[in-house]
Amino acid sequence: MAKTKPSNLTKARARKLGEAMDVLQSLGFAGRQANQAAGYTLLALLNLDPLTPWSRAAAPTLGITHIIAFIARTYAVRYAPNTRETIRDEAVKFFVASGMVVRNPDDPRRPVNSGKTVYQIEPKALALFQTFGSPDWTRNLNNYHSMRNSILETLQRQRRMERIAVVLPSGKTVSISPGGQNPLIKSIIEQFCTGFAPGGTVVYIGDAENKFLHLDAEYLKQLNVVIPAPAKMPDVVVHDTRRNWLLLIEAVTSAGPVDAKRRNELKLLFTGCTASLVFVTAFSTRDTMRNFLTQISWETEVWVAEAPDHLIHFNGERFLGPYED
Repeated sequence: MAKTKPSNLTKARARKLGEAMDVLQSLGFAGRQANQAAGYTLLALLNLDPLTPWSRAAAPTLGITHIIAFIARTYAVRYAPNTRETIRDEAVKFFVASGMVVRNPDDPRRPVNSGKTVYQIEPKALALFQTFGSPDWTRNLNNYHSMRNSILETLQRQRRMERIAVVLPSGKTVSISPGGQNPLIKSIIEQFCTGFAPGGTVVYIGDAENKFLHLDAEYLKQLNVVIPAPAKMPDVVVHDTRRNWLLLIEAVTSAGPVDAKRRNELKLLFTGCTASLVFVTAFSTRDTMRNFLTQISWETEVWVAEAPDHLIHFNGERFLGPYED
């Protein structure tokens, strides 16, 4: 950016922010989705500094931290690290939902909650923004509004195609988001359950995009379990109806085995359950398991997807089953 008098730079920053907020309002965003934070977020996603014309807007891929850094560096507005969720939940999330921004275009299988998640302006939206302030703006804006639904439908169809189909023991199929631990969750349901809880009922499946993707709350109530909304659930919950065991399964790719602390948390969460609790940690490979061996709690089970017919019993007192403390 060329050197500019401080007073002129301040005016340029305010003017550019005002333009960004006007753009958002013209697209139908209102309230928090068109406030200053949202306006600065849009400018970051377009790589627009105060003196760069809209015709030179770009579409870098940025994470929330990079967006905040751009705003601080370019517009001298500093958001605290704990405002990351505010930027994401009150601006970026709605930009994605509208089809204006694409999440993880470089790797659609990256889980939403990954620290590497990035966002990018959708190409047709970028082409529109590059005409802001020109004689073509109004016509292009109207054209964009007319094709906005088809843009969103295309993006949603792509997301659906990327999702992972999981066949439950009942034969019903559900889909989970791609990436992260979800391929392992598919293996747990389709392989572990088949081998070690045949005919079991899958009561809960966690998902990065939808924490309570598949939750049969009424079924759990029959087992005298009521889950509070903020509860940290295991990744998969399966009821072995034949033995009346409730299997609480953690799928581990980078963190979260059933260690002593987690085992106690789960016991507390499922206090009063009329089924006996079984704690299972699942890994994709033995190499992954090796990184967590020292953390795994006694009186739990370990299953490895690459050797699906075997279990590792942390105690050895008996095969798969509940332990009475």
